[in-house]
Amino acid sequence: MRIVKLNEETKQNLLENLLKRSPNQYEEYTQRVSDIIETVRAKRDEAVFDYTARFDGAVLTADTIQVTEEEIKEAYDKISPEVLAVIRKAIVNIREFHAKQKRNSWFDTRPDGSILGQRITPLSVVGVYVPGGKAAYPSSVLMNVIPAKVAGVDRIVMTTPPGKDGKIYEGTLVAAKEAGVDAIYKVGGAQAVAALAFGTESIPKVDKIVGPGNIYVALAKKAVYGYVSIDSIAGPSEILVIADETANPRFVAADLLSQAEHDELASAILITTSEKLAKEVSEEAEGFVQELSRKAILEKSLENYGYILVVDTLEEAVSAANDIASEHLEIVTADPFAVMTKIRNAGAIFLGSYSSEPLGDYFAGPNHVLPTNGTAKFFSPLGVDDFIKKSSIISYSKEALEPVHKDIIRFANAEGLTAHANSIAVRFEK
Repeated sequence: MRIVKLNEETKQNLLENLLKRSPNQYEEYTQRVSDIIETVRAKRDEAVFDYTARFDGAVLTADTIQVTEEEIKEAYDKISPEVLAVIRKAIVNIREFHAKQKRNSWFDTRPDGSILGQRITPLSVVGVYVPGGKAAYPSSVLMNVIPAKVAGVDRIVMTTPPGKDGKIYEGTLVAAKEAGVDAIYKVGGAQAVAALAFGTESIPKVDKIVGPGNIYVALAKKAVYGYVSIDSIAGPSEILVIADETANPRFVAADLLSQAEHDELASAILITTSEKLAKEVSEEAEGFVQELSRKAILEKSLENYGYILVVDTLEEAVSAANDIASEHLEIVTADPFAVMTKIRNAGAIFLGSYSSEPLGDYFAGPNHVLPTNGTAKFFSPLGVDDFIKKSSIISYSKEALEPVHKDIIRFANAEGLTAHANSIAVRFEK
């Protein structure tokens, strides 16, 4: 990994390089995605079947597009009992964490008889997109479905691309069944997003689409936003580690590679006050890359977006981390909790040598659907709030309205909205 002394110039160059990974930078795909969406909107199932045959090599019909109970049973027969047990343990942790996020409606009764409040209701139908392709992600099923179930969503449908044999990876099917998905459809890419946004003969229209995917999925979600809600436009995965001389270089190197292996656009950054640690981590990373199964992806990812940044103080490290606003942030210092209090921008924060990033990906309970590409400055992890909507409640009696009605009339007239003013005034005509 390249080792760079951090200053304002190198930080700016780094930030500009990382921004190249944003889905907003890939406008050459926009027209292709738009064409797919419009075709699915017009031709519905016919278009979905055509694109699935073209892109995934799988032949589907109205009778085979939805996963059957027999296919789910077959998946249970294939999956190892050990993996099934881990999935069930993870579900307990994820559900318990997200249950603490649940909010209740509230009402405030005032002495004048007026009632104000907020009513919270779950969304009716949510679509969950689960990637296939380079890797299958049962963990993404759990992280997207369980908060929706905790929120009380009425119906959850899932789409995921099939293999050429028309089958779905058994881990994905089992995770979906265990988490409580109501229906699973064998379709991926922009065509899946379009089908969920507008509905087809086979796939129902949803209120919101959540879940990560490739550049086509990301741009498709961006394009249908407004017709439906979406969680976010996810970019490539990223990890940033703040470490001092007390950190274990082998641990740090392993953690950096845990995200670099996702794809060639993933970023892995270490910011450290120790030049010795910087060199040791670089050497350890090189050794691990030769041993790990996704060597080609790791090498490309580190070549493009792998950095070891050396700083003079932890204050500089914190400042750079807040500017980068990484999806995952590990703090491996003598006092990680003290450093954590100064962090303003990060999707998920992992404290100490034994809180490695995969703990959050799979098992601890907090959601692994996190803001990327610097959007942690204004976005939050996926959670229960993403699957609810709020309605304001207002109730005034005549006695409550009378003392303030002239104020409302004055405000409306000041804006030139006389019908607004009249709506109040007619209630107090002599």
